[in-house]
Order: sequence, then structure tokens, then C-alpha cells
Amino acid sequence: KIADQFIEKLIEKTRSIQAGNPTSKDNVLGVLESRRAANRIQHLLEDAQNKGADLPLGIHIEDTTMQPTLVLNIKPDMLLYREESFGPVCTVQRFSSIEEGIVLANDSEFGLSSAVFSQNISQALEVAKQIDSGICHINGATVHDEAQMPFGGTKSSGYGRFGSKASIAEFTDLRWVTIQTQSRHYPI
Repeated sequence: KIADQFIEKLIEKTRSIQAGNPTSKDNVLGVLESRRAANRIQHLLEDAQNKGADLPLGIHIEDTTMQPTLVLNIKPDMLLYREESFGPVCTVQRFSSIEEGIVLANDSEFGLSSAVFSQNISQALEVAKQIDSGICHINGATVHDEAQMPFGGTKSSGYGRFGSKASIAEFTDLRWVTIQTQSRHYPI
């Protein structure tokens, strides 16, 4: 029930987002970094489609310009389930309990960022604690970066943190150097 309403709104919103020349105010999304990246993403999407996924908006890639793509009914045997697309691709998985949702969220070798949406903030915090990711946003998008936040992931999404004070520890090799100018007060 909730998924159907969410998907309907997501399709409507995704249709309104245009990719293209990033200097144009009409384009919210820019282009992919290379034709090779476009080919890779197309392969991931076609694999999912061939294995039963539903792509309600289709696949629209022209050279390095890719329109946002939704993938519904994604399953573990699809490449896109396990690999990061690095493109404007959103997958939707249905689940029937919070516990099942947590299992799905953690069923990945990656763990950079996650998001939990709920009207019950206490419950959302409990869910966030159980998701294995370096960052978890409650009621906000996974793409969120601020200068004061320690940015970094878990698992294959990276080690350590950067940003704010975390950068000092991560990008510094702490050493202790002493200089002895006179004999110690105890015998060695």
C-alpha cells in the first residue's frame, strides 16, 4: 500500500527531472563522466530488465546524457543489486517489516550513506543504528554533505573519515619526537 503510493509519486517526480548541459537552468542533472560509464550503466539496467525488473520510465541514454531511471522489483540475481551504478538510477525494493527492510539495507558490500524516512523519529533512530553505513540521514536524502560532518563509509565504501576535525586525524601521521639535552635523573 505505502510502496504503491510512494512509487506513483516517485515516477511523477522523476519525470520532472531533466538531465543535460549543466549550464542550462532547465537541467537539474548534468552528464555522465564518459561514454564508457554510460555503456556500463546501460548494461546494468538491461541485465535487470532481462531478469524481470520493471523500468517504468525506460532507459534513455544519449552519448553521456542519461535521463533519471527507476528500477522496480530489483532482485539479488541482478547485477544492479550488487553494483553501484554511479548514475541517475534509483532502485525500489518492497519489504513488509522493519526487520526485513534492515536486512535489505545491509545486504550490500557497500555502506557509504543511507536514509530512513519515518514520522516516528525514535523508531527511525533505532533503525538507523542497525544499518551498516558511515552516514545515515533521517527524513533526508542520502546525498548530503556539509563541511562540519565527518564524511566516510563502511565496508567497501571506504575506511576512515574526512571533513571537519575528522580530517586532522585521518590525514595526519601522529609522531612523538623527543630531544634529550641532559642525563636523565634515573640511571639507565
